[in-house]
Amino acid sequence: MNTFEQTASAIAREAGEILRDRPAALEVSYKGTIDLLTEMDRRSEEHIFTRLKSSYPDHEIFCEEGSRAVGSSGYRWIVDPLDGTTNYAHKFPVYAVSIALEERGEIILGVVYNPVTDELFSAVKGKGAFLNGNKISVSTVSQLNRSLLATGFPYSIRENPGRIFERFKAFSLAAQAIRRPGVASLDLCYLAAGWIDGFWEENLQPWDVAAGSLIVKEAGGTLSLFDGSPFHIDVKEILASNRKIHYEMLKVLREV
Repeated sequence: MNTFEQTASAIAREAGEILRDRPAALEVSYKGTIDLLTEMDRRSEEHIFTRLKSSYPDHEIFCEEGSRAVGSSGYRWIVDPLDGTTNYAHKFPVYAVSIALEERGEIILGVVYNPVTDELFSAVKGKGAFLNGNKISVSTVSQLNRSLLATGFPYSIRENPGRIFERFKAFSLAAQAIRRPGVASLDLCYLAAGWIDGFWEENLQPWDVAAGSLIVKEAGGTLSLFDGSPFHIDVKEILASNRKIHYEMLKVLREV
């Protein structure tokens, strides 16, 4: 485990402990019509930002809730302090902390921590993907109609529901089943671990996918945009799979 990974893993676990220790009466506000923000998002982010800034004062830091630091090193930390805020606010026990490190535009480290199950997913570029220190890999399912998929609905769903539900319907008819946990970072990690076989979602932000996308790659999976072009964290859509069903998933998206 390299120094960056050790630091990120420790910080993710610390933030997870903060999230587990939630107050009985949770303070909730809204960033949009259905886009929640809780006091625990802020507490987790403040802790992660402070720890990263102290450990790497010359690194850039980019957090979901607005914490920013400029840097001159060429490194940028991309942080989601609480992925799955809606779940968390409703006490639905599926949420995560996501921390990624980018070096000159390339993700080189990803850590996603599930505080509920104490599962830490991690990957360093070129070193494989791991769950609590044990190597993981994507599934070997080779047919879409035998695959378990995951997706998420964006906060903007009320603005353009038709296209989103058309894709959901198409995949529902093509795959064995679909799950919608509501935490993109964990969806990607579950794909990396072989627990699901494919994932698609749109209107995502860099902090939603930065860590998880590297974990998928290092576990042997593949990533693209909906049209098959190369994936990048700054483009707001992602198609990820175990590689074997990727062409079939692309075909479904193109037909829709």
